[in-house]
Amino acid sequence: MKREDLLFPRPIELQATTPAEMRLGARDQVRLMVSTPQGHSHETFTDLPRFLLPGDLLVVNQSATIPASLPASGPIGDFIFNLSTHYGNGLWLGEPRWSRSEPGPLPLQAGQTLQIAGLEAHLIAPYLGIPSLWFAQFDGDVWEALYQVGKPISYGYIQETYPLEAYQTIFSITPGSAEMPSAARPFTARVLQSLQAKGIQMAGLLLHTGVSSLEVESDDVEEHPLYPESFHVPVETAQAVNAARAEGRRVIAVGTTAVRALESAWDGVQVHPTTGFTRLYVHPGRGVHVVDGLLSGLHDPATSHLAMLYAIAGQEMILSGYTEAVSEGYLWHEFGDSHLILPQRRSKTYTSTWGQTVAGHLSEIAALHEQAKSPFHVN
Repeated sequence: MKREDLLFPRPIELQATTPAEMRLGARDQVRLMVSTPQGHSHETFTDLPRFLLPGDLLVVNQSATIPASLPASGPIGDFIFNLSTHYGNGLWLGEPRWSRSEPGPLPLQAGQTLQIAGLEAHLIAPYLGIPSLWFAQFDGDVWEALYQVGKPISYGYIQETYPLEAYQTIFSITPGSAEMPSAARPFTARVLQSLQAKGIQMAGLLLHTGVSSLEVESDDVEEHPLYPESFHVPVETAQAVNAARAEGRRVIAVGTTAVRALESAWDGVQVHPTTGFTRLYVHPGRGVHVVDGLLSGLHDPATSHLAMLYAIAGQEMILSGYTEAVSEGYLWHEFGDSHLILPQRRSKTYTSTWGQTVAGHLSEIAALHEQAKSPFHVN
């Protein structure tokens, strides 16, 4: 696959600049495009249960977003350092930027010592020679510092600075994502209740997302490098996925992060409980083996996320859907609209139970959001 295969025209004004609850009144009021072999339909996210079957298994990422954008200074002056991934013992991968709207690369050099969030950080080397991503060794407690002075990572298209709660989903449990696993952002308690009533199953996993997918620059898409991200597929989720596949039920990932975690835990026959780091790149040349569909946001041209969508549903279905999304005025990015991709439909009907992995936390999560009394709540 060539880089030009990942290109499509997307007007710059089709970027969501504010959270859905501020412009629409609720997170679940974003638009939902549903893509099947029969074509594309245009709905609202609250319609999601209508397009799923009893017994479908939704797999969600339960990673919570951290305030990973930190103030930094060094020989080049003041800038920001967006943490991406923690590899243990104070070693982080991060993206230095001049500001939210001004990316790098910055004129940094290996061996320099920076001041980041009041801590000393020693630059080790850029990741695989990519000048916008640097390994940094921190002296001191980074986790304490980021919750003291850190802010959620945001970019120049966002109109204002929003609190960390705006970057959490209803499934957020375990902190670790530098950027929100945003495919699940439109879920609210009422959507979950509708899914439960229809007999949709759910299971959770973790993949702590780093900074946004780097644009594919090489002409050969398959040569695009990804950096390692931490993930965990628990026993219960592996069992739920394997049972669904054995029974002919659909496994639908909520977000590209859930796809990467499941595919990283796939041994060629089934999904195993797995904990570790993955830099798995899912593209058409590799294919997908675990999921039958994907619920996601809308992805930018020339990104690895788009290559994954091609692997799941084919280039023709995705690009025809994106053409309609542009003409219909769908919004891109973390506060934008949603896309349900169902390349095939299973015909069996099942009597199923509510997935315990998520259901056990639902009441507690909903109560916490209600107590927050914030315009960013997800109820």
